[in-house]
Amino acid sequence: MILLDLATLNKYDVTRMHKIYDTWADLARESYDSKIDALDFQGIDHIVFAGMGGSGAIGDIFSSVLSNTKVHVSVVKGFVLPKTADSNTLVATTSVSGNTRETLAILDSAHKKNCKVIAFSSGGRMTEYCTKNRIEHRSFRQVHSPRASLPIFLYGMLKALGPIIPKKVEVLESLRSLDELQRNINSSNMDSKNPALDIATWISGIPLIYYPSGLQSAAIRFKNSLHENAKVHVFLEEIGEACHNEIVSWERPANVRPILIEGQDDHITTKEKWQIFREYFGTKKIDYKEVFSVTGNILTKLINLIYLLDYTTIYLAIRGGIDPSPVYSIDFVKERQISQDRNELAKFVRM
Repeated sequence: MILLDLATLNKYDVTRMHKIYDTWADLARESYDSKIDALDFQGIDHIVFAGMGGSGAIGDIFSSVLSNTKVHVSVVKGFVLPKTADSNTLVATTSVSGNTRETLAILDSAHKKNCKVIAFSSGGRMTEYCTKNRIEHRSFRQVHSPRASLPIFLYGMLKALGPIIPKKVEVLESLRSLDELQRNINSSNMDSKNPALDIATWISGIPLIYYPSGLQSAAIRFKNSLHENAKVHVFLEEIGEACHNEIVSWERPANVRPILIEGQDDHITTKEKWQIFREYFGTKKIDYKEVFSVTGNILTKLINLIYLLDYTTIYLAIRGGIDPSPVYSIDFVKERQISQDRNELAKFVRM
């Protein structure tokens, strides 16, 4: 059964975002295989990942990937560097544009506190600041938009931070898994066998995303992409916490659609909670959708979920007659901040 066709996809996806997503696995591998100097900072006991929007999602992924290590990880989506940051802290700032005001503020604070610093951007003020202050910087290209550029930046950062992050074999496993997923969800397979299109076809009303803590970064990214691409409201709930409060909301009918993001090897207590939710939804005759991670290491699970669910939001947008690319509301906010941004950025470059 054909659920969508290329003519409709091209009609609404004016800037061809889907074409970038058709090559996500290729972009990831190209970035990881490129010549990027790895940086091995010694004596690190704390890593801070700073970024907003799509760049912030990368910090969430690294936080999950490093959760089983002895290194303390913080993710900052704002202006304030943790007070615990010191000379044994590595601060990794990411801004695809290089002009994100919050991330630039963190970069400046980290430099002044004598932290170990590395910055990632496609240029902009971040590059200028790093050049002037002799701060390690790695430049990656932006394709289409910051959110679409995630595989380039993520795998470029994995290469640059290689000595302090997962083993190379885990990264290569994730790339192989992405290759397989790319074949299944790209725009040449718009039928019922395409899992991303299947999820998009099911979604209606307001999506409510349930997730286990280990897959939080994928759930947050899904929420953000539903906002930016499909332009819909979204609820987000951690499954354990939902058992203590949110589940009561289902005692009244609502135009909400539950989506369960489950790991193939979730903790046994998490699996018990999933089963309880299934039983509860059954008693209430509430339709729900289950999305399972692939098997493999945590990076493999997360990047595959993100790829699948990101493409889901593109298909959802097109099915609703919406161009996924423009973010007019964000543009509205940025226009109101432009005068202040100019003053702050001009001051930033002089530092």
